[in-house]
Amino acid sequence: MRAALLLAAVLAAASIGSAAGQMKLSNKPITGASEVRYFTAIDGLMDGDADVILKETRQGKTLTAATLDVCYPVAKGSDRKDRFVVNLAVSGQSLTGTTQSIGGKLPVSVKLTRKPIGDNFEFKGQISIGQTVTEVNSTDNSDLSEREFQENQTSDDGITPAPKDFTEVSPEAIGVRIKLDNAADFLKSLKGQDVEISLSSLAITCDVLRAGEQTITLSADPDRVAALIAKFKSMPGVVAAGWTTGIIEMDRTMRFSAAPWRDGDRLNRDKLASTIASVLAGALSAKPATSAWNSSNGKLKLTFKRPSELYPSLSLTDTIEVTALVASEKPAGSDRLILWVGSPVITTTDETSGPALILANDASGDEEGAQKDDNGLLDALVRGFKAQRWDADKSAWK
Repeated sequence: MRAALLLAAVLAAASIGSAAGQMKLSNKPITGASEVRYFTAIDGLMDGDADVILKETRQGKTLTAATLDVCYPVAKGSDRKDRFVVNLAVSGQSLTGTTQSIGGKLPVSVKLTRKPIGDNFEFKGQISIGQTVTEVNSTDNSDLSEREFQENQTSDDGITPAPKDFTEVSPEAIGVRIKLDNAADFLKSLKGQDVEISLSSLAITCDVLRAGEQTITLSADPDRVAALIAKFKSMPGVVAAGWTTGIIEMDRTMRFSAAPWRDGDRLNRDKLASTIASVLAGALSAKPATSAWNSSNGKLKLTFKRPSELYPSLSLTDTIEVTALVASEKPAGSDRLILWVGSPVITTTDETSGPALILANDASGDEEGAQKDDNGLLDALVRGFKAQRWDADKSAWK
């Protein structure tokens, strides 16, 4: 009997040990699991001007598949880009493949040797695009996991379709994200229209080529922006349209009652321009010279003149240019208006009769005086319009 009990205990202990061993083995990573890794740079490729993404699929440490995505200038120093994407055949550490560039339709040939060195990798070989052959000799390249790569790819187009007010976006600024294939026709449709297109937004970057979408930024009179956004949303290829960042800086913006400055539903722009000019003339100790509203972007441009204090005996003249923007506080309309005023730009000239001095205006010479004038300018406008300033610490109007 005692022998039977002893045998049962030994068998039970063995069973528990076996189960524990099995549980321990099950917690180990499965050998040979497929993993995707990325290289987002291959140093020195095309004189360092190429934007590269090499996607690798590995089974353990063995490379099983690779795709090379290269975006590059069509010519040295050019802003125009072309791109090719090629699936590479893997033979040991040799990567080869052929394709055609997407824009120029040029033949592409890739022959690379990949060599692990510690935790990093070395790439050597050649990439041919048309008649141009680029030698690749790149060392010390590190890779990223799928999660790390995707985190680096996130981007914000800055478009807000329905902002609650104009504290984060600007009332004159429009952003339109559109399919790249439709972008040219969209831009052509704006010819002859009363809108301004940001030249920098026309650049077709590598991110644009890879996304297949371009974000175009425009400016228009704030009174027309809502209607334009509604129109743009219905146009072919438009993915998103709304307000975006523009000239408005909250530290140079004030808010005041709209009622005294409206004739029905429309702003009395003559009254606004006259009042702004009068207040600024007093603050700048200058006389109003010109005043004009820009129908394409809604900005008010004012100029003033005064005797320059730089060298009184020469009787020089300061011409001061100030840009302003007036709009409803909110896209849907409001009983409040906002007024943004840019920093004054001062140019000094000799406007005396007879032969005149030719003066070279430089920013450094006017910085201190312009800043002194600027401080009084904003305070004067706040008083003149009985306005509120923005409190950046509290993110609210004072």
